[in-house]
Amino acid sequence: MSIDRVVLAFAGVMILLSLLLGLKVHVYWFALTAFVGLNMLQAAFTGFCPLAMILKKLGVKPGCAFE
Repeated sequence: MSIDRVVLAFAGVMILLSLLLGLKVHVYWFALTAFVGLNMLQAAFTGFCPLAMILKKLGVKPGCAFE
């Protein structure tokens, strides 16, 4: 699995988890949804993704988006 797919999968899991927690636990969990969305948006324009940098250091093979 490439860095790109891991980043997208992680973002999807975090969004779904924060939505579930926001509905079941407290509405403040929706802030995590907003944070993940904003991070994805800025990564689309800048190419900077902290998770991609961590995964690269861990030896995950690069994809097309985060080299």
